[in-house]
Amino acid sequence: MQALIRREAVLPDLPSASGIEIVGETAYVIGDDAPFLYQFNAGTLAAGARTTLFETAHFSSGRIPKDIKRDLECMTSLTVSGGETGLLVLGSGATAAREQGFWVPLRAGHAETVYPLSLSGLYAALRERLPAGILLNLEAAAATPDELLLFQRTVGMSTGNLLFRLPLAATWAYLQRHTTQLPAISQQLFELPMVEKKPAGFSGASWQNGRLLVTASVEDTQDAVLDGAVLGSFVGELTLLPPGKQAVLPVSLALLQWPDGRAYRGKVEGVAVYRQLQARQLELLLVTDDDAGGSTAVVVELNW
Repeated sequence: MQALIRREAVLPDLPSASGIEIVGETAYVIGDDAPFLYQFNAGTLAAGARTTLFETAHFSSGRIPKDIKRDLECMTSLTVSGGETGLLVLGSGATAAREQGFWVPLRAGHAETVYPLSLSGLYAALRERLPAGILLNLEAAAATPDELLLFQRTVGMSTGNLLFRLPLAATWAYLQRHTTQLPAISQQLFELPMVEKKPAGFSGASWQNGRLLVTASVEDTQDAVLDGAVLGSFVGELTLLPPGKQAVLPVSLALLQWPDGRAYRGKVEGVAVYRQLQARQLELLLVTDDDAGGSTAVVVELNW
């Protein structure tokens, strides 16, 4: 597998990109210390409208302070019962302030109305399934026709790279308060690659035509909240185990590289498939966060 960067573009006035989803020709992007859902043309990266997810008085500097930010890290598109399509945006759960999410219906290609979601009950159930000493830190989400997939990132440790698998219909009913019954939760553990003897952690995910694509990045830190130097980022495909099967799966991911072979040192935070080029070749759109308020979009050719 090979992941080659074809171009990189700065996303102006968008701090700390943390997730991306492409619906039609629109790329929707969230930032972990921003109150907006941003829109771009997926092909040209021209900026479009932005939608306010929540009101805040703490964005005057262009970034919400780390200790109070919602830390919106997970986003996936869903088509729910009744046929409505929208974006599910979720906080990481790493602190109490990060236990909120949002449902944003997409009507005629526009994101206008925003519905807040409380995630406290669901996140409490997820914490109960974590290994001892590991902090909940969800960094990516994807949705298959049947499941909501939530990716736990555990920095500096290989034992916490978990995928939580939840039945989509039951989870949606719980989030919409149509039931108080928590959805069943299963999990899958993955062995991610290392850079300089430091393990990668999940950072982005996307489900496209039966294929689960993920990104993972390596930071030189042991703290789920504090950032560290970025040592590299990966992209590739994961295999989902059949229900009831348990195994720690190694993952074949490609290190992001420039065409001249240099490793890419940016921290990738999200992935979306823009188009299929050939049978075993995809053009991906990634977003990155430099931990200083800057963001880029990276066009990547993935071959395997």
